[in-house]
Amino acid sequence: MEYKAATSESTYEITGTGEFNRQKNRFVTPFGDGKGELPVEAGRYRLLWTPICPWAHRQIIVLKLLELDNVISIGTANPIRTDKGWEFSLDEGGVDPVLKIRYLPEIYTLTDINYTGRATVPTVVDVKARKVVNNDYFKLTNYWETAWKPFHKANAPDLYPENLREEIDKLNDIIFNDVNNGVYKAGFAQTQEAYEKAYDTLFARLDWLEERLAKSRYLFGNKITDSDIRLYVTLARFDAAYYIVFRTNRNRLIDFPNLWNYAKDLYQTPGFGDTTDFTAIKKGYQLGNVSDNPYQVLAKGPDTSIWNEPHDRARLSNDPNQKYF
Repeated sequence: MEYKAATSESTYEITGTGEFNRQKNRFVTPFGDGKGELPVEAGRYRLLWTPICPWAHRQIIVLKLLELDNVISIGTANPIRTDKGWEFSLDEGGVDPVLKIRYLPEIYTLTDINYTGRATVPTVVDVKARKVVNNDYFKLTNYWETAWKPFHKANAPDLYPENLREEIDKLNDIIFNDVNNGVYKAGFAQTQEAYEKAYDTLFARLDWLEERLAKSRYLFGNKITDSDIRLYVTLARFDAAYYIVFRTNRNRLIDFPNLWNYAKDLYQTPGFGDTTDFTAIKKGYQLGNVSDNPYQVLAKGPDTSIWNEPHDRARLSNDPNQKYF
């Protein structure tokens, strides 16, 4: 079957003033037991991701923390996106072993022949129906944390506690607009004015977060929440990718004492560092189609071993030996 190749962000998500305007998600049906919702069923779905992508990485972190990777299968694409889209070239025969597709856009075309947007990760596929059912990266972690609760491991962390959901949602909007997507707004800007606007907004927000994290170990006190996962995935890519490729170069992450120690604290927590592939991140941003790198030279640094160095965050807990969750 013929399918449409992926389109680079820089070609059709740019406004008339040169600003990057990320495409809307097409497949947004929620999981649940309500009418028209996606049924929560073990073994039915496959999550497609690639380690370069922060939106996809946060799904993997949540699945690991809740042990939902036991009931939802995971397919991993090569971190270097091709002009035909994300490719499953890491798998034997160069195809996803479950879906039997080589490029991600194939399953989008099978789902909707008229779909014209980018085929994005994360993508949740209904394996039974062989169709995309959800690519709503913004809300997907919340579905894992709530609708999929019957499949959570015993004593699973409550990453989205009911008493904090309104505050978490507000902070998640801020983190997304100014930080998660903020680095892309700077990196894909096509005018000096648009770039500087995004740059200034990004670093003003990082300064604000630096101050907030001077007072508490995590964004909402002594327990990790969904908001920490969302911030972490951008911080993990900052020095290795965004600082270099997206010209977000006022400061490196390691120049922010609180943000840097906070990021190390999370990295050293099971589910975070063990799902963070710095080599894939560097390759994806520096050798893929988001970077102008005709000779395909991969930067040697930065030294990522420092992520395992001691952090100072326990001092902000009431109990220095307190568990993360």
